[in-house]
Amino acid sequence: MSRPMRTAARVALTPPVWALKTAASAGARALLPRPTPGPTPVGRLVDLPGRGRTFVIDVPGPTATAPTVVLLHALGCTAYLSWALALGELSQHYRVITLDQRWHGRGIRSPRFRFADCADDVAAVLDELEVERAVIAGYSMGGAIAQLMWRRHPERVAGLVLCSTARNYRGATRERFFFPVLTAAMHPLSRVALTRVERMAATLPELPSLEIADPAAWGKAEFRSTSAWSMPEVLSELGRFNSAPWIAGVDVPTSVVVTASDHTIPERRQRRLAACIEGARVHEAPGGHASIVLGATTWLPVFLEAVAHVVDRLDNESGVAV
Repeated sequence: MSRPMRTAARVALTPPVWALKTAASAGARALLPRPTPGPTPVGRLVDLPGRGRTFVIDVPGPTATAPTVVLLHALGCTAYLSWALALGELSQHYRVITLDQRWHGRGIRSPRFRFADCADDVAAVLDELEVERAVIAGYSMGGAIAQLMWRRHPERVAGLVLCSTARNYRGATRERFFFPVLTAAMHPLSRVALTRVERMAATLPELPSLEIADPAAWGKAEFRSTSAWSMPEVLSELGRFNSAPWIAGVDVPTSVVVTASDHTIPERRQRRLAACIEGARVHEAPGGHASIVLGATTWLPVFLEAVAHVVDRLDNESGVAV
């Protein structure tokens, strides 16, 4: 085994990766506890000019003028895996859009994984679906991309819902060591990783299965649609992300959903993010980092309240159309 491979292997066993992998794996094994979803909405592959093709779910709202909410999934997950339980509830009030992000599931493959590209993909999806502005909601990694979506495309963002996320992910001493080592280890392996990710993608059916009679089996298959080779590359980008210099400039209604027993992204970091955004409201859920799936019974009502708060502020403050 080459030195980069040995280094990457050691890095993959360090606490941050282990915690994220454990949370995602646990979610896949126990996916879809009560409440169970209604009929699973059908998605489709959408070509984004000059960018690539990705899997998009677009669920109509109750009316043609219903506000639009875009959902961005967590690391190692897919649109369905993160948001299956939320789609039915949200679509009773809003048009709901979600997508597989780069290097995940049926998302775009690219030479490197960058959050900036992910944010630009969201804007491109809005273009293709003829949506002018939307509330952008992101969970964990998706929350970082949601922040960057506001930074890069503020005219497209009507509001933010940031869940179980932070301004950055390298505050502790071990993290300040871990992420640079991971980046150094992955740099010579990026082409290998992309090849493995593309090889995995080539084996997938064109569209995900909608058969969820066995939720655990369905969740496991969906979880496995993202190559394990994606994780070090994505984690390297997570370590580079830092919105602290500019997040205080957010000028749209914002809710921050805090998972109070979170050992992956500590509660204090989530609250610090909220404190930096003027007028942001904190909505507290009692569970840990996998609450979006494993604690859905208690997490989902908090999330729905957080989205409703942002939309209500838009209505009350300026009648902004989303």
